[in-house]
Amino acid sequence: MDLCPRMEDGMRSGGRRAGRTRRRRGRKQRNTSKSVSLSHQQQYVTLLRFLHKHGFDCVLQPANFTDFGRGLQAQEIIKPDDLIISLPEACLITTSTVLDSYLGPYIKSWKPRLSPLLVLCVFLVCEQHKGEESDWFAYINVLPVTYTCPAYFSNNVIALLPASIQSQARDQRKAVNDLHSSNQDFFRSVQPILSRDAEEVLTYDALRWAWCSVNTRSVFLSRPPNHFLSGQDVYALAPFLDLLNHRPDVQLSASFNHVNACYEIRTVAGIQRYQQAFINYGSHDNQRLLIEYGFVAPGNPNSVVYVDADLLQQVLQGALDRSVDQKMKFLRENNFSHNLTVSSDGPSWRLMTVLKLLALPQAAYPSWKAVLLGQSVCDDSEQWAGRTAWILCQRLLQDTNTSMEKISSLLQHCDKPTKEQLGVIRSLRQEEQNILESCMHVLHGILGESSLTQPQQG
Repeated sequence: MDLCPRMEDGMRSGGRRAGRTRRRRGRKQRNTSKSVSLSHQQQYVTLLRFLHKHGFDCVLQPANFTDFGRGLQAQEIIKPDDLIISLPEACLITTSTVLDSYLGPYIKSWKPRLSPLLVLCVFLVCEQHKGEESDWFAYINVLPVTYTCPAYFSNNVIALLPASIQSQARDQRKAVNDLHSSNQDFFRSVQPILSRDAEEVLTYDALRWAWCSVNTRSVFLSRPPNHFLSGQDVYALAPFLDLLNHRPDVQLSASFNHVNACYEIRTVAGIQRYQQAFINYGSHDNQRLLIEYGFVAPGNPNSVVYVDADLLQQVLQGALDRSVDQKMKFLRENNFSHNLTVSSDGPSWRLMTVLKLLALPQAAYPSWKAVLLGQSVCDDSEQWAGRTAWILCQRLLQDTNTSMEKISSLLQHCDKPTKEQLGVIRSLRQEEQNILESCMHVLHGILGESSLTQPQQG
């Protein structure tokens, strides 16, 4: 029972209520972050009152931080290995919550079976529709009203993303659209429990909001198979707990305690009084964080910049003999045509291995497999691979700078949601700009100025 992979590192994605989309400053400023308590605001008073009725108590309080936006703050010193949150099962929204609700009879009788994700999404929309009459109003009232996940991006905004994740962004948007369009009959079936037409309640916009809420804010909680549902049942929405922000260097343990029926998070290092408490979604780079959660972690030690196959072939065009297509086919067959990256420390071993293979003459075909397994190549091929890596970084940096110029222009005349989306993408591009410049500096130190020319076949 770990944190849901969809919500790794911190709790879910950036929304317009503050939090993840505002992470603009570097890691050095984290220790000087100022905060203002939010616990006196009515929406949080109502939320905590609701949770207390179900047996929840906590040493954390909601606060607004200058560098992170909304998060949770320690009200007292928390020692290493202490619990920071113990959320009773009655406070979680799971498929059991839904099946035991007014929606249960409709879900249980529906064929074909619905997915746990859809069931949770429909429940959230219906509860939002009920307003203050909802049992979960206190929780829904503190959820973001929109998100900075790709599901909300227009084509123009997606075009500003790195090429390596544009297709993932489009896939996410399509997945939400398909979920909505393919379940219209079920939406109409729940009309008896709605005060307005189902078409006016279970809209695409409403389902998208619910999908992002579940996808970015839930914790992983594996549930036993249920013959009323189809697919893996691992989502649990966790009120208050999902106010925790992600930080990639934080160590903690998170699991469901079956003895006391609580979802618990325990800190490893401890937390000082008034310091922000964090969660860790996992070792994800910033591209993954943006796609899954809609935010970017400044100074993320897991971040890299990806070199996709299209860019690689563009750079190689005319630089090699006609064996380049054969080599690319060989790389694909051996699972070496993807996950090619550069970091602040330089090109990855995987990328350099691919470039070394590409540097070999066609006559060296018997050695291709050995190179993938780590066999060294001649100095000329090593030099060619290093120069090509530098040119790849240069191309990626040009694309990054172009994207940032377009973002700066668009920010002058767009609405607030689009500004927040552009802000997250700009943060990603700035992080990748730093990585690429650092990598080029490393390569320059290795190769020297005279070697950084257009590569020729080795």
